[in-house]
Amino acid sequence: MKDDLALTKDRILEAAFQRLARKGYARLSVREIARDAGVNHALINYHFRSKDQLVIAVLDEANRRLLERQARMYAGPGNFASKWAEARRFYKSDLASGFVRMQAELWAASLSNPGLREKFLPRLVAWRKVVLGAVRDAVATLESNGVVLPPPFTAGVIATWISEFWLGMEFVDLVGGRAEHREHRAALDAMERLLEWLDERVQETA
Repeated sequence: MKDDLALTKDRILEAAFQRLARKGYARLSVREIARDAGVNHALINYHFRSKDQLVIAVLDEANRRLLERQARMYAGPGNFASKWAEARRFYKSDLASGFVRMQAELWAASLSNPGLREKFLPRLVAWRKVVLGAVRDAVATLESNGVVLPPPFTAGVIATWISEFWLGMEFVDLVGGRAEHREHRAALDAMERLLEWLDERVQETA
């Protein structure tokens, strides 16, 4: 059971997350976060020392939960297409919760803030590592069933395609319109069809 200090820290992190998701990094105010959390703003300095330390702590807490969720899904039962469909449902949830905007806000802010960038980049790389691990497992499954991809299509190349497409899609979805959303859905649907085809090949050779 959490003590009062831990509960106070949780309230601060949640208030900061909501502020980042609604107002963005540039308009983030420690005093407003303190008001939302129902604490004295001096407590934020006590727990986090600076605004940038606070926002990284917010990202870490969100990343911890979502990376664990993603890793469980990839490691769990299901074929390639069903896991892709689940990842798409996760994405819709993360858009609705504000996580995608919060991460994009910190990415944009880090472009002109070297100190923040140094802390932010490893957190972004953590997502790429999860995708790479999942793709490596998928490629190994294909190969164990006699489906060998041509040499250019390594796990690293495929993981980079997926990661960079997804990050780009997130930014465009945050600022784009209906046409862009339709194009993204079409691309995601096409990948799901490709994975269904691969699932069929695996079944045929099993």
